[in-house]
Amino acid sequence: MAIIAPDTTSASKNQNAFEQPRKDSTFKLRKRKTKRTLGDWVLLGAAVIVGVLIAAPFYLILINSFKSPGDYSNGGPLQLPTSLYFDGIGAFWERVDFPLKLWNSFFISATVSIFAVIISVFNAYAIGVGRVRGRTWIVVLFLLANVLPQEALLYPLYFMFKGVGLYDNVWSVIIIFTVIQSAFGTYLLSSVYGTFPKEILEASALDGASRWQILWRVVVPISRPTLSVLLIFFFIWTWNEFLIPLTFLVSNDNQTVPVAIATLQGDRLMDVTTTSASALLGLIPTLIFFLIFQRTLTRGITAGAVK
Repeated sequence: MAIIAPDTTSASKNQNAFEQPRKDSTFKLRKRKTKRTLGDWVLLGAAVIVGVLIAAPFYLILINSFKSPGDYSNGGPLQLPTSLYFDGIGAFWERVDFPLKLWNSFFISATVSIFAVIISVFNAYAIGVGRVRGRTWIVVLFLLANVLPQEALLYPLYFMFKGVGLYDNVWSVIIIFTVIQSAFGTYLLSSVYGTFPKEILEASALDGASRWQILWRVVVPISRPTLSVLLIFFFIWTWNEFLIPLTFLVSNDNQTVPVAIATLQGDRLMDVTTTSASALLGLIPTLIFFLIFQRTLTRGITAGAVK
């Protein structure tokens, strides 16, 4: 008995004839999606210009940090250094005891960010989920702490910490910034917790969870992306603060990196290259911190945008 093999050639031809229009339509759809309009090119050009303007100061700091005073005098700030010059970085490192200033800034910023997030969670949970009376006015009072300029707070805070013996102490700055940052965190999280799904809270209460358990096992895990964003912002904001640390941290052992950089501006022995080196050393820690937590920041912002 002869065995007749199936006609695979005709089947493959039919399949190819069926897939060809699909490929053509997919190609046309992709081509249509990648076609840019005039508005897209304008936005792209504006983004490139803004990026160049932002990167220009960093470029100047970078090239002038490794430039000798002679190269700076002969070529100006825009010319590349003829040879790498590390004496400016070394001079700033030794003159201000940079490792100590780096530790002070890190300790203050990390402590403030952690305490401010914890206090913001407690306040927002009571206001947003607990639904306390006068919720709107309480949120407005917290918002005023961020609206008031820091210059208006210096005089009363100076006498307050002078009286309790915390003047020229890092804990005075930690307390001040914890209150300021937690006020903003409370304002933000209270609006987030105010729209928290009641079904989840009611289901947790029916399962026998207490308010404390609902907070730490339900509310905090769900809002973890938002809390991560607040933690990163609080750290960077506190690190870059200048006026209050300059006022309350007088001694050299308690100063932060921005204050150490500013105190050298009036030094007669300072030159432009050493100043650029100090700015570079003060920038590197925050840049490393941002690069480490960049993915966490992106996820937190995306999770907050998509409900």
